[in-house]
Amino acid sequence: MNDNGLQLNPKALRVKSSASQRIITAARRHFLAHGFRNITMDDLADELGMSKKTLYVSFPSKVALLEAVLLDKFRSIDVDLHRITSDCSDVPAALHQLLACVQRHTEEIQPPFVRDMRRAPDMFAVVEARRRDVIRRYFGKLFDHGRRTGMIRRDMPAKLIIEILLAAVQGILNPSKMAELGLTPKTGFSTIITVILEGVIAETGRVKR
Repeated sequence: MNDNGLQLNPKALRVKSSASQRIITAARRHFLAHGFRNITMDDLADELGMSKKTLYVSFPSKVALLEAVLLDKFRSIDVDLHRITSDCSDVPAALHQLLACVQRHTEEIQPPFVRDMRRAPDMFAVVEARRRDVIRRYFGKLFDHGRRTGMIRRDMPAKLIIEILLAAVQGILNPSKMAELGLTPKTGFSTIITVILEGVIAETGRVKR
């Protein structure tokens, strides 16, 4: 497969060594900021001070490296969101932290990467699946706890809130729609979650500004 091949291998690669992690870290920085089509394996090898052959020992293609970068990205999101939702005693504060965390992670994803994902629908399908899982798991946990404590409106089922959130994210935060609307992932997600939270937070849970 050539450098720009985009056929998806469904099994994401596992990090096998510190050298592999160095490669992933460098690729993540460049891919998410500048897109993965404009960054070659030669570019990465030169920056890391290793031969292209050594790089290919860890990742046999750019697609395999891109899969590892996406896995690394979602792993870091999982770690941060798990930490925030491990204590849901203060629901408004946890929601604020959750939103700030997601904003920080989406800020890393720049328009060139979104543009490249438009030409890689199979890869974007993997991103969508992981994104759905993250939203259901962490926002779902917080919404469930919020309904029990009266911070989230009880007349709205938590599962329905999550499905509305998922539908909005899927409908807007996809490469084609973001390009059409001129949105970045950070701006799009912030707007979606703000609109939804304004509707589901109970009066007692609203933070005075």
